[in-house]
Amino acid sequence: MKQILISLLLCNIFAFAKSQSAEKTIRTYFSGYEKKDWNLVTSQLASDFTFTSPNGDDHLTLAKYKAKCWPTALKYFKTIEFSKIVVDGNTAFAMYDITSTDNKKVHNVEYYTFRNGKIKSIETFFGTGVGYPGNSSNVK
Repeated sequence: MKQILISLLLCNIFAFAKSQSAEKTIRTYFSGYEKKDWNLVTSQLASDFTFTSPNGDDHLTLAKYKAKCWPTALKYFKTIEFSKIVVDGNTAFAMYDITSTDNKKVHNVEYYTFRNGKIKSIETFFGTGVGYPGNSSNVK
């Protein structure tokens, strides 16, 4: 009985550590945006990373993601505040608010998949707010 309890405890510790690692990866990824540090961003991404969003982005490769999204982020991204990060195995959801350089708020949710501790893919879902700066489909 004692061995079973120890095994269960170790499994829970391992699951918690993996969850903390995924959350840390997401937070580190976004700290690269706050610091305007592309190397910090890409250090969290798998080599075959893809990005998808409602803004016409269908599984963009890392190179296309950088070309399309990074210039906008450099110009408009100021800070991020996470409302919630929920990790389940090799997947996670993050809900957050971006404050843009002109102090507008953008509310997003992202779905992440992970492989070997790196972000394999991100699917972004735009929420309430002004729409991400530079996104012409969100003109109000």
